[in-house]
Amino acid sequence: MNPHAIIQRRCVPDAAGFAATVHPVLRRVYAARGLREDRDLDLSLARLLPVGSLEGAEDAARLLAAHRAGRVLVIGDFDADGATSSALMVRALRALRFAHVDFLVPDRFRYGYGLTPEIVERAATERPSLIVTVDNGVSSHEGVAAARALGIAVLVTDHHLPGPALPAADVIVNPNLPRSAFGSRALAGVGVAFYVVAALARHLEDPDCNPAEWLDLVALGTIADVVPLDSNNRVLVAQGLRRIRAGRCAGGIRALVDASGRRLEDLVAADLGFAVAPRLNAAGRIADMRIGIECLLADEPAEAAALAARLSALNEERRAIERRMQLEAVDITAAMRAAPDAADALGLCLFDETWHPGVVGLVAGRTKERLHRPVIAFAAATDGSLRGSARSIEGVHVRDALEAISVRHPGLIDKFGGHAMAAGLTLQRSNLAAFREAFAAEVAARADPAALQGVIHSDGELSAAELSLDTARALAAGGPWGQAFPEPMFDGEFAVRDARIVAERHLKLRVQAAGHGEALDAIAFGYFDEAGRAPPPPGARVAAAYRLEVNEFNGRTRLQLNVAHLRVA
Repeated sequence: MNPHAIIQRRCVPDAAGFAATVHPVLRRVYAARGLREDRDLDLSLARLLPVGSLEGAEDAARLLAAHRAGRVLVIGDFDADGATSSALMVRALRALRFAHVDFLVPDRFRYGYGLTPEIVERAATERPSLIVTVDNGVSSHEGVAAARALGIAVLVTDHHLPGPALPAADVIVNPNLPRSAFGSRALAGVGVAFYVVAALARHLEDPDCNPAEWLDLVALGTIADVVPLDSNNRVLVAQGLRRIRAGRCAGGIRALVDASGRRLEDLVAADLGFAVAPRLNAAGRIADMRIGIECLLADEPAEAAALAARLSALNEERRAIERRMQLEAVDITAAMRAAPDAADALGLCLFDETWHPGVVGLVAGRTKERLHRPVIAFAAATDGSLRGSARSIEGVHVRDALEAISVRHPGLIDKFGGHAMAAGLTLQRSNLAAFREAFAAEVAARADPAALQGVIHSDGELSAAELSLDTARALAAGGPWGQAFPEPMFDGEFAVRDARIVAERHLKLRVQAAGHGEALDAIAFGYFDEAGRAPPPPGARVAAAYRLEVNEFNGRTRLQLNVAHLRVA
């Protein structure tokens, strides 16, 4: 929670194009996100961009079909997008009666990211005729070359931004390739994999194969990877959620939902992002993502439940590690800012010798939210280098920033890759000080200083009548919400009736809105993560930005404000 953020209300165009059956608050929210009429709310599969319009998908289908009798090895990334992509590709190829299909996940601590020569050497022991990368590969020049030299064909399916040159794979499918005319550059890795298997099913003319069966995996991976929810991704997520809520999902997804304490029939996109995906990601962060992929491939309930329980235990371990690292990051940034010669660096690089390399991305993300600066958190790798995870803010394309640094300072960065808002990199420990200066300078050249204050975009104030369970339920059903199609946020002033500390870090409130007959529950998660904060006293007036939620606890259903920003008015 950024205590220095400002609240900015969204501009709301005319919302008269929606039917009267659409909740009035939803009409305003949709209009502020660029929707204009009922047709824009149609999330049926008929609105999906055609399979054949993704360049390379048809070539990929032909390449896969040529290896139907061979040995196909799927190599994915070690996050939730990579896990869902791997599971989808394996499930699809097995359903299409490929002779031999298996998967391999690089050990992030030994091999790092992507199709490296080392992972190709490991893969070659299984004698594949075809390697299929999912959610990686577009920057794996050396690994692709190593595979081709061994006589192994390579299909790259990826969504990450490519470098100036492409690897010499047999086929590359990526909506972010130069000159791509595909209508959505926002596909996650699992979305690209879905288009490829859909093209393959059509190519093989298999009447028993319906690619929609795997949309549960697409929804989970798309939300987990925090890619923009453009209209095409909203269709994929909405259709996947519909299947999950109806119980037509992988046994592993059902088990992960159960383990998170959510109810399958009530699941929304935020549950995938904040309850299911972290359990899956925990395997890749501190253990081996093979556990996560095996969970997503499991259909027998007892096996799926056992694997989900292991993932939940890993997630608890991850949370404990992250909590310690987050506290250390607060101390590091405070010391950096208190130094006598400190300047207000617009891009921050953090490093601690004891930090876990699988958790630095979470530290970077939380620090970015707290300070509203692009942040890179580094951990020591076993080979003596440093591996960093970057998280950025609107207006600073962090992968482009890293590319500019690599051009301006050759040899400073060993490897890098990623997106506008998140990236990864490797550099030598001796280069950290020089890189820290270069990164701060690059961010300063790209960032608008005014934007660094932090802005919370609000959908305006709700009237006393709109502060209701009916509104909260309409908003929950009006999604899916996510990156670039954000969950509705509102703001207003409230009188504090009661305030107390919950679980040391969170602030629990009872507040009264003007004209509202009863006090409302409110909670501000992480409120006390910022040092020196105290609960507002009873009777104080506070300005809050919040999301409206339905809170079910101990058999009671109540309205709750989930507070993202709070200050005494």
